[in-house]
Amino acid sequence: MDFTLTSEQEMLKQSARKFLNTNFTSDYVREMWENPQGYEVEMWTKMAELGWIGLTIPEEYGGLGLSFRDLGLILHEMGRVVMPGPFFSTVVLATELIKMVGSEDQKANLLERIASGKLIATVALYEEDVEWGAQGVKLTATKKGDSYSLQGTKLFVPDAHIADLIIVAARTEKLAEGDEGISLFLIDPQAEGVEIERLPTMDQGRKLCAVSFLNTTVSRATLLGVAGKGWPSLESMLIRANTALGLEMLGGGEKVLEIATEYAKVRIQFGQPIGSYQAIKHKCAEIFLQLASSRSIAEYAAWTIDVNPQEASKAASIAKTYVGNMYRKAAATTLQILGGIGFSWEHDIHLYYKRALASEGMYGNTVFHLEHLASQWDAMDAG
Repeated sequence: MDFTLTSEQEMLKQSARKFLNTNFTSDYVREMWENPQGYEVEMWTKMAELGWIGLTIPEEYGGLGLSFRDLGLILHEMGRVVMPGPFFSTVVLATELIKMVGSEDQKANLLERIASGKLIATVALYEEDVEWGAQGVKLTATKKGDSYSLQGTKLFVPDAHIADLIIVAARTEKLAEGDEGISLFLIDPQAEGVEIERLPTMDQGRKLCAVSFLNTTVSRATLLGVAGKGWPSLESMLIRANTALGLEMLGGGEKVLEIATEYAKVRIQFGQPIGSYQAIKHKCAEIFLQLASSRSIAEYAAWTIDVNPQEASKAASIAKTYVGNMYRKAAATTLQILGGIGFSWEHDIHLYYKRALASEGMYGNTVFHLEHLASQWDAMDAG
């Protein structure tokens, strides 16, 4: 495989960095942290006009029809500025699900509105037990004629408080072994019986919500895909989510190293820059080495989604685990290098450290992904 960027990809990467550095300054990011909505409509419209929101949406539905690796270039740059807002929930989660299992009418209606920036969407998957597999879906959708009645609560739903559409994973069949019985529903957050509450979070740039359904009645037409067969598409979405997080964390790790090295050059201690001391140089060098290997792993994971999907599940888990570990350690090490100033809220390293911790735990923590990898290799050995 060749990870060299084409001229078009290089232009996309550079234009993304310029736009994000100009518009998502640390002051603006902090402002969005404090903003209950977490984003501004004007900025969302700008990104839609750039084509970012519809980047992987096929051209016939109003998008650019580009690859996941192309999207990864933008996600990488977004990680460098710890970008807030509903891009991840709309573009990586909801859009990918609709592309995979939506009917032609659903794709034409929803994807065109997403690409134009007129519809913000998210996916409600996890519940109180936070089980990562299909067994964790216990919210029920009881069939009543041509309708379904939803009962239960979803937790950690990104951007539900501003979403125009929530894709809800519900159980339409009794809990049993395997991944059968999970269905997906397109729910209007304003529907009767839907209650949304913002949750306190460490990373306030990515708003999470609890979404409760109190006998919420929806028509059969709101089904996304085939009833009872929703889990495989959710697994594919999670592969993309973890790959996307790996690419974001790679960008964050790069920026953290820049913060560390820039400070090490100007902070004078005992008459010389602290970067001249072996202890500091070795810490920066270690981050650099971990970044180099993380880049290969993250880009490989994005490549598998486009070219070698049978390897995508393993690649996504490797990327999420390895890059997440790198980002957390790099941010913690940079805090040490910065010393006292790093522990003041005014310094931007806090934005990165909190994003690193939060991202590492999203959509499967390290233990889950290591066990997932081990189970796949066990299955290969047994075969």
